[in-house]
Amino acid sequence: MDKIRNLSKTTKSNAITYGIVIVAFLVMQGLIAAHAVSHSLIGLLVPICAYICMAISLNLVVGISGELSLGHAGFMSVGAFSGLVAVSFFKGIVGAGPLCLLIAIVIAGVFAAVAGVLIGLPVMRLRGDYLAIVTLAFGEIIKNLLNNLYVGLDDHGLHFSMKSAEALGMQGGKILIEGPKGAVGIPQLSSFLAGFILILFTLFVVLNLINSRTGRAIMAVRDNRIAAESVGINVTKYRLIAFVVSAALAGMAGALYAMNFSSIAPKKFDFNTSILILVFVVLGGMGNIRGGIIAAALLTVLPEQLRFIGDYRMLIYAIVLIVVMIVTNNAKIQSVLGEFKERFRRRGDDKAAQAADAVEGGAKHE
Repeated sequence: MDKIRNLSKTTKSNAITYGIVIVAFLVMQGLIAAHAVSHSLIGLLVPICAYICMAISLNLVVGISGELSLGHAGFMSVGAFSGLVAVSFFKGIVGAGPLCLLIAIVIAGVFAAVAGVLIGLPVMRLRGDYLAIVTLAFGEIIKNLLNNLYVGLDDHGLHFSMKSAEALGMQGGKILIEGPKGAVGIPQLSSFLAGFILILFTLFVVLNLINSRTGRAIMAVRDNRIAAESVGINVTKYRLIAFVVSAALAGMAGALYAMNFSSIAPKKFDFNTSILILVFVVLGGMGNIRGGIIAAALLTVLPEQLRFIGDYRMLIYAIVLIVVMIVTNNAKIQSVLGEFKERFRRRGDDKAAQAADAVEGGAKHE
C-alpha cells in the first residue's frame, strides 16, 4: 500500500491509462464471448483501434509539440499501402498469419517515418498557419500520388509505374495497387487483439517519450520557443523528433486499418480523415492522451449506432460535438467537475490511509 501511495503522479496517471485500455479490451472480449455485441460493432473494433492509435500519435504533434498538422491521414495512407505491398510480398514466405501482419506493420512504420523525415526537414522550420497549410498540402500530394501509382507482383518481383497497369510490363502476376481503384483482394489479417497490442505499443512509445528528457525539451519548445533556444535546445531537432515518431505510429495504424478490409482506395485517406483525427484530439483535450482515446472510440461508434434514425444521425453527431466542446471549455463547469474530482480523490486517500492504519494495527496486535 505504501509503495502504491509513494508512486509519482506521472506513474499513476500512466498506469490508469494502460488500465483503461486493458479493462476495455477484457470487457469487450467478455461481451463478444457472451454474444452480447452486434456484428456491426464487432466490425468496428479494428477501425476503433486504428483511430485510437492515430489520435495518440497526432496528440504528440498537436498537444505535446504544440504544432497544427492537417495532413496526418497522408502518413496513414503511406503506411496502409506500403503495408499491403509488404503483405503480398512476404505472404508466400512466412504465410498469411500474425508474423506477416507484424512484418507489414513494421515496414509501414518505417516508410511512414521516412515520409515524415522528408516532409519534416523543410516543414519543421515553419510555424502556425504556414505549418498547417504545408501539412495539408502534403496530405493531398500523397493522395494524388497514390491515385497514379500502380504496383504489381510476379515471379520477377515487384513492379512500379506512375502511368498505367499495362506499363508495369508484367508477365502474369497480380496487380496490388491499381491507381484510383486502390487495392483489392487484401488478406484480412487484422484482429481486435492485434489492434489492442498496437494501442499498447503506441501508448508505450508516446508516454515514455513525453516523460523523457526529449519529451521535456519538446514541451519546453511548445511553451516558449525563445526561452528554449536561449538554453541551447535545438528547436528544429526536437520538433522533428515528435513529427517523425508521430508519422511512424500513424503508418502502423494505417497498415492495421487497411488489413481489416478486402479493398481500400486512396480517397479514403483524404482531408476529411485528417480533420476527423484532429477532432478526436481536440475533443479529448490537447495533450490529454486518455481523453483522445475515449473520444476516438466514442466518435467512431456513435455515427454507426445512430443509423436507425437515418438522415438525422449526422445532425445529432454534430450536436454532440458542440455540446462536448461547450462543456470542456466552460470555466464554471470545469470548476464544478474539478471540485467533485478533488472530493473523490480526498475520499480515496482517506480510505487508503484508514486501510493502512488497520493493517498496521493488526500487525502490532499479532
